[in-house]
Formats: sequence, structure tokens, C-alpha cells
Amino acid sequence: LCHIEDAPTTSTSNYCDETYTKQYPCNANKAYYGRGPLRMTWNFNYGPAGKSIGFDGLNSPETVSSDAVISFKTALWYWIVNAREDFLAGKGFGATIRALKGESECDGADREAVAARAKLYVDYCRRLRVDPG
Repeated sequence: LCHIEDAPTTSTSNYCDETYTKQYPCNANKAYYGRGPLRMTWNFNYGPAGKSIGFDGLNSPETVSSDAVISFKTALWYWIVNAREDFLAGKGFGATIRALKGESECDGADREAVAARAKLYVDYCRRLRVDPG
């Protein structure tokens, strides 16, 4: 919740997954890196989020970081589509992170990122005076 968007990647990736380009075609002039409160990434998220919420996610992904209402609507959309069921089932913080970050932080992929996220979670809980569980 500290930044509106990730810094554009310096790698060759624009977060366009070719597997989904038939259904969610990428705009060659756009990149689908993390934007908004939940850092939504990839064309296969920007496309359906835009369709559901009412903005052109594939041709104007920057809307997620430039329009506060769209930004939080995409966060809610992403949460409902990808993470809500695990949360409601009581699967805990780890399952929520898996739903939000996938393989990039799970199964030992990036132990430092996992530790940093857990530390932030505990810190936010402390500041809000709630039990981290």
C-alpha cells in the first residue's frame, strides 16, 4: 500500500502471457506489470478485470494506477476472483499469499520475499492492534 505501481520492469518481460493472447491480446505498446493495491499483473488479469469493471484493461492498463476508483475496484475484483474462497475457508495467511502472488513467492521460490511479507503483515497487525493469528 506504499506505491501505486511497481517500477516498470527492466527485463524483457511486459507480463504478457502468450498462452492467453487469443482471449486477452496484449498491446505491444503496453506492459501489464503490478499496479493498484494488490499489484495486479499479467494480461490474463487486466483483460477480464477491465471487462468486469468497465475499463479497457488491455489497452489502458495504466488506468489501474491513475484512477483511484478503478484501482480499488480492480483490487476487489482480484480478491473476489482469486483469494476470497481460501480466506473464507480459513486456510490462513499462506493460502492468501498463494492466491495473490502464486509461484513467485510460494514453494520456496523467494524466501526473502516471503519473510519480508510476513514481517509486514505482523507489523500491520500490531499497528492495527489485531492478533496476527
